[in-house]
Amino acid sequence: MRLFNASRLCQAICFATLSFTASASEQPDADSLVGNTYLGGHLTYFKTDLDRLFTSDSKSAIDGAAGFGGEFGYRITPFYEARLSLSKLNIDTGHKGFDVPSGTSTAFDLLYFPKKANFYFVAGADFLDINHSNLSADLGMGYRHYLSENTALYIEGKSHYQFDDHYVDYSSKIGFVYYFGTKPAPIKHAKKVAAQPTNKAVSAPKDSDADGVFDANDQCSNTPMTDKVDANGCTIFTEQQETINLIVNFANNKSDVDEQYLSEIARVAEFMKQYSHVDLTINGHTSAVGEAAYNQQLSEKRAQAIVDVLVNNFAIEQSRLTAIGHGEAQLVNEANTPAAHAQNRRIQAKVQTTKKVAIKR
Repeated sequence: MRLFNASRLCQAICFATLSFTASASEQPDADSLVGNTYLGGHLTYFKTDLDRLFTSDSKSAIDGAAGFGGEFGYRITPFYEARLSLSKLNIDTGHKGFDVPSGTSTAFDLLYFPKKANFYFVAGADFLDINHSNLSADLGMGYRHYLSENTALYIEGKSHYQFDDHYVDYSSKIGFVYYFGTKPAPIKHAKKVAAQPTNKAVSAPKDSDADGVFDANDQCSNTPMTDKVDANGCTIFTEQQETINLIVNFANNKSDVDEQYLSEIARVAEFMKQYSHVDLTINGHTSAVGEAAYNQQLSEKRAQAIVDVLVNNFAIEQSRLTAIGHGEAQLVNEANTPAAHAQNRRIQAKVQTTKKVAIKR
C-alpha cells in the first residue's frame, strides 16, 4: 500500500470514529481503572516538517510517514495515565529513486483526563527516527471511546518539536486498547427516571421545630420556639456586656479579709468559672494615714489577700489573677475623717465580658 493511501485510510477511520464518539453517552468509571494496565495497537500517520531532507538533493524532501505499532499503558490515578508506545514507520520522499529506510517512533507519554472521562490531553518525549534519531517533545489531545468493560477505541493528534534540528512534525493516530486486571472499567449508563403517577397526593411541607422555616430550608433543626430565627431557621443572637464589681474594705492597718465579704467574693468566683476566658485584676488601696511607702506595701498585701481567697477557697487558677497595690494614690474620699479613712481602706476589682444572647420573638 502506498503512503498516500495509508494516510487517507487513517484519516477516514479517525473521522468515522470521531463521528461515532461524539454521539456516545456512555462514560467510564475512572476510579475503577486505577491500578489497571492495558495493551493496544494503532495506525499512525506523520506529516513531517517541510525542511526534512533525506540527502542534500532537494528532491529527497521527506513528505511524511505512515505505519503501525503497539503500546503499553498504566492508569496511575483517575486523572493520569502513563503510556509507552512503539511505532514502525514507512517513509515517503515524494520522488522515486531514493532508497529510504524505515523509521521508528518510541514515545513515553503522560495522559491527563481533566474530567476523568473520555477526553484527554497528552504530553511526553518521543525518540523519532526519520532519517536519523532525535529526541522530540510532543503535545496533543485525544478521545477514548469504551466499547465494553475492557476494550476501547481512541483517536489522537500530536505535534512534535525536535530539539536538535528544530523540526516541527504532526501526527495522527487511531488505536485499540484492552484493559487487564481485577478491576474492570464499568460503563455508566444514564438512569431512567420512572414517571410519577399524576394522582399521587403531594405531602405538605414540614416545619418540625415550628420556627416558621420549612425543614427543606432549615439549616438549624430543633431551635427553641421562643427564639427569633433568620431565613435559614437559625437563632438570631445579639451581644450583651456582662459585668461584675467587687469592693472589700479593711480594718485600719490590716490586710485580713473579713468573713462578711466571702459571699461577694464567691459571686465573683462563680462569674469567672462561668466565663473561663476572663482574667481579673485586683487593685489594693489604703487611706492617707501613715507613711506612703508603708501604705504601698499594705495595699499590695490587701490585693494579694483577695487573690489568696479566690485561689484557696474557690479554686480559681492563680494565672488568671493579678494583684496590684496603689497605696494612697487613688483616694475615693480625700477628707481627713475616720469615715473617709475607712472608705479608702479597700480593694476594688471589675471584670467584664461579652456574651451572645438569643433574641426572643
